[in-house]
Amino acid sequence: MKILLLEDDTLLNEIIEEFLEELGHKVISTFDGQEALETIYEHNFDLLLLDVNVPSLNGFDLLKSLKNNSINTASIYITSLHTPNDMKKGFDSGADDYIKKPFQLSELNLRINNISRLRQIEKTGLKVLSPDISYNYDTKNITMQTKQIHLSKTQAKIFEYFLKNENKTISIEEIGLNNWAYDEIPTDSTIRTYIKNLRKIIGKDRITTIKGVGYQVTFK
Repeated sequence: MKILLLEDDTLLNEIIEEFLEELGHKVISTFDGQEALETIYEHNFDLLLLDVNVPSLNGFDLLKSLKNNSINTASIYITSLHTPNDMKKGFDSGADDYIKKPFQLSELNLRINNISRLRQIEKTGLKVLSPDISYNYDTKNITMQTKQIHLSKTQAKIFEYFLKNENKTISIEEIGLNNWAYDEIPTDSTIRTYIKNLRKIIGKDRITTIKGVGYQVTFK
């Protein structure tokens, strides 16, 4: 999992980074909110670990800014702010979880694993989508009855984002912002072409166009 860590306490930052890297995660550390914001636009992350009281831009405002710009990366606050009102601010800003300092690293790992399960991050193996369709996250193959179709890297990226958001309406902008670094996002027409090709594979009735809003994928 690729994780952004925002923590201005140098020692704690180092401890968390080393712990997560030992578990096999890739971590990019930042020490102030503005630096974190810029880094999030430069890279595509699976998870954000955010302190709140940091220089330049606090963690609550940072996450609000991301959500307002259709970036929906999973996020956990790690903060010394303990009151119910603080927690409300955290969840209202769009966080998936909220950990109060001090905490055990084992607790952090449990919370990360839970978010990974709920958000379907780093899915592996076979997923049955309907009686006649399945998808293999490892091989990037769609199987329809006895026919197998291999997806390209970009096709798989978009398809897996649809699977994470099944039955939700998602826009072209959201697909781009949540799957590529900001300066690498394909044009809207290119993304639409990939979606058009996916429709040819799985059937156009499974990817519905919501006029003026985006797309909705349904398998059941």
